[in-house]
Amino acid sequence: MSAAIPPRAIPVAGARVTEDILFYAAVGFLAQFVDGAIGMAYGLTASSVMLSQGVHPAMASAGVHAAEVVTTALSGAAHWRLGHVLPRLVLRLAVPGIVGGVAGALVASELPMHLLKPAVSVYLVIMGLVVLYRAVRGREPDPALASRDAAPIGFGGGFLDAVGGGGWGPLVTTTLIGRGLDPKMAIGSSNAAEFFVTAAVAAAFTISIGIGVWPIVIGLVIGGAVAAPLAALATRHMPTRPLMAVVGVVIVLLSGSSLLRAFA
Repeated sequence: MSAAIPPRAIPVAGARVTEDILFYAAVGFLAQFVDGAIGMAYGLTASSVMLSQGVHPAMASAGVHAAEVVTTALSGAAHWRLGHVLPRLVLRLAVPGIVGGVAGALVASELPMHLLKPAVSVYLVIMGLVVLYRAVRGREPDPALASRDAAPIGFGGGFLDAVGGGGWGPLVTTTLIGRGLDPKMAIGSSNAAEFFVTAAVAAAFTISIGIGVWPIVIGLVIGGAVAAPLAALATRHMPTRPLMAVVGVVIVLLSGSSLLRAFA
């Protein structure tokens, strides 16, 4: 690694490594609890906290993507045990999601991200408002929406996740809920499908992770392993309309802030 990487990004032996693992475990717990409960924002939460603590962006990104392979598996399994996963929906999201993710990884450097990100943010703000509207007005979940047009949603989620370093949850979970799917089923199925997409994207990028990033990965995985079942339980016990409202508010705030930064 170059000398420009801040000190916290290069752990040393002994007590410092233990301290860093505990720090990243706390970050992983927070990020996974948020993501597992509302189906989005793992990468954003983990990366934001680590960057604020001086972790080098490249190492934060490498750590998050490597840890997500494990945390998405744990989260998907926790939701499956609680009955929040629709297998057919997972399949129809995961297969095109893998294709979109690999495609995104291959063309990421060629895309005009300064145009793509604001366009996606506008879409997500609209979908967040739709979710909020449904939460306020109330609407019975429609199981028929579980697999309708899921392939384009999965492809778009995988593509965005690869080219933007995140975005599967905001796009996929929010769109499914906005179309009327039960939020618990949307969150659980999205989390389960994300494992396959994350693994494929990580393989496509074939990033070589240096020794300095392993405390990040270990810590994120430990924290995520503890948080995954708790987050799934939180989703299970939260009433449908308040859960929809939380998702809507989070996505509007995240996407709105992204838009403001793009045009600032």
